[in-house]
Amino acid sequence: MSNLTAPVDSAAAKRGAAKRAAQRERGRGFYIYLCAGTVLALLFVLPLLWVIVRSLEPPQLTGEAPSAADFTHMTISNYSTLLISDNVLINVLNSLIAALGTAALTVTVSTMAGYGLARFRFRGAGLVLAAILLAFMIPFQAVLSPLFLELHFFHLLNNLLGLVLIYSTFSLPFGVFVMRNTFAQVPRELVDSSRVDGAGVITALVRVMRPLVIPGMATTAIYAFLYAWTELLQAYTFLTSSTIMTLPVKLFNVMTQQSLGVLNYGYLASGVVIAMVPCIILYMGLQKYYVQGLTSGALKG
Repeated sequence: MSNLTAPVDSAAAKRGAAKRAAQRERGRGFYIYLCAGTVLALLFVLPLLWVIVRSLEPPQLTGEAPSAADFTHMTISNYSTLLISDNVLINVLNSLIAALGTAALTVTVSTMAGYGLARFRFRGAGLVLAAILLAFMIPFQAVLSPLFLELHFFHLLNNLLGLVLIYSTFSLPFGVFVMRNTFAQVPRELVDSSRVDGAGVITALVRVMRPLVIPGMATTAIYAFLYAWTELLQAYTFLTSSTIMTLPVKLFNVMTQQSLGVLNYGYLASGVVIAMVPCIILYMGLQKYYVQGLTSGALKG
């Protein structure tokens, strides 16, 4: 009897040893992953912390080499000057209007265009998509004069609506590409079954497919919002009134207003911190959809 149980015990011991070895290997991989993730997180977080610290220093210290004594001179004078003296909150509101309007318009048009390109078969669909993506490669500077004349003709210069239309134009190629590939991943049987139940094209899009393509819509919204929120040159070109300037234009004017060629890094750092807040809130709110949307835009062609 002991001769029969010996091979069984030996096999069980081998399985146990193999299981412990696999657990050690997984544990080692986890710690490597944790260390690498921590290092990468520090690479992204430390510059943000550095900007926050610099924004709390007096203007005369922000341009000097850092030292431990800087932490004893913390002040909110840069923020108070921007928020009270320069009334930057109006410019924050202007940027929010432009960015939210751009995100809403881009998501709406991209969703409809992506649905049409992914679900309807027509001659030249590939050429249409190629032309849209080709527009993504055209730099703004190349079409500056025609855009200026066009906005002037429609009386949209120095107007946030005109800025929203320009921003949406340059955000649409990316949005259409992502939404077209997102719709292509949705099984066609879902749409066919909804049509059997009597749903039309719009009803199928809104009620059946919309919940399935939210990741792509979130990715498009984040891209369009960040593009409009951080853009400087177009806003600086098409907006001249201080009451409707966006935040990047206002910060550019404030940090150079003291004397020619002199930059106020304290104002710039505090303005960057203010500008980060909406971006962080938006990303934290939509982050669970963001990676899914980028994946859908990258895997399907």
